[in-house]
Amino acid sequence: MSDLVISVFGTDRPGIVASVSKVFFDSGCDVRDVSQTTLQTEFAGIFVVTPPAGLDPADIEERIKKEIVSFGLDVFVKPMGQLEEVTHPKGGEPFVITAMGPDRLGLVAGLTQIIAGFGVNIVNLKAIFRGGNDPRRNIMIYEVDIPCNLDLTDFRDALARRAVELKLDLSIQHRDIFEEINRI
Repeated sequence: MSDLVISVFGTDRPGIVASVSKVFFDSGCDVRDVSQTTLQTEFAGIFVVTPPAGLDPADIEERIKKEIVSFGLDVFVKPMGQLEEVTHPKGGEPFVITAMGPDRLGLVAGLTQIIAGFGVNIVNLKAIFRGGNDPRRNIMIYEVDIPCNLDLTDFRDALARRAVELKLDLSIQHRDIFEEINRI
């Protein structure tokens, strides 16, 4: 059986990851990858697990729902897509795009249209909008994979033009440089 992708969503509270991971352990599932975040009051977790032979995905979904019934969370289970089904380009270089500026409608849409238009894949996005004109209160950080054959100058120029339109301060750096400068 292929790996399973389990998504869990709902109001955040202590014990969600502990409860879900207990079900994985009790069911003999090997946790391969986890990404979890909290946005304001909402929890979102994505788990990739390798189930033991013979475990039906519907069974693991029911076990999780039973374990977390008191949390009032939504759970979705699906088989992991095969590598040949992946539609974004394989390979590429990791970059980080940061943008700060006054809050307004269309900031994420404006930048992501440029990013997608160049065939660049967003692998992680963190955006915090606290309103007002203080740019330190409104920041977006995009981790992206830029295809090796992309003209980086054209991409940078298009992002810079859009940033001016949106009144954003924007930078794009190779992830290695970003991490070195910011000591992540």
